[in-house]
Amino acid sequence: MKNRQNIFLIGFMGAGKSSIAKELARKLRMNIVEMDQRIVEEQGMTINKIFEEYGEDHFRDIESQLILDLGNTEPVIVSCGGGVVIRPENSQYMKKSGKVVFLTAKPETIFERVRYSKDRPILNGNMNVEFIADLMAKRLPLYEAAADVVIQTDGKPLSVIADEIIKAVQG
Repeated sequence: MKNRQNIFLIGFMGAGKSSIAKELARKLRMNIVEMDQRIVEEQGMTINKIFEEYGEDHFRDIESQLILDLGNTEPVIVSCGGGVVIRPENSQYMKKSGKVVFLTAKPETIFERVRYSKDRPILNGNMNVEFIADLMAKRLPLYEAAADVVIQTDGKPLSVIADEIIKAVQG
């Protein structure tokens, strides 16, 4: 890939960011940073525990600092947490060090992908298509404002999605 830079994958939880990051990493021979996983490792506690003990604002502070730090490293593929776009400055930080790819999926697809997950603090007690659709609609303008590229993921193999991203970010 010419002009190697970070590739930030954004989108609602369950949009496929982690799976697509792995496929992109394989094709581009780049490393992956799973933001939520990195935060868990660095903080020594789960995302749920961070939310519970310190609140969402504290979690978002950690997330923002990680994005800033990634701008000073060897280019990587970043699988962002679903709420990364809540803070407008995060979008600015991401755009400074790479391309931002918004992965989309229908609410029904998201529900099918996350329905058995216990690691989604925003969905605790609200695991249904209606809640997911409502939250997705609220966040849509934020995702769209942050995105350099929008890729729809419903019903597509990972390799096809990865190829679409590579073509879009190289162009």
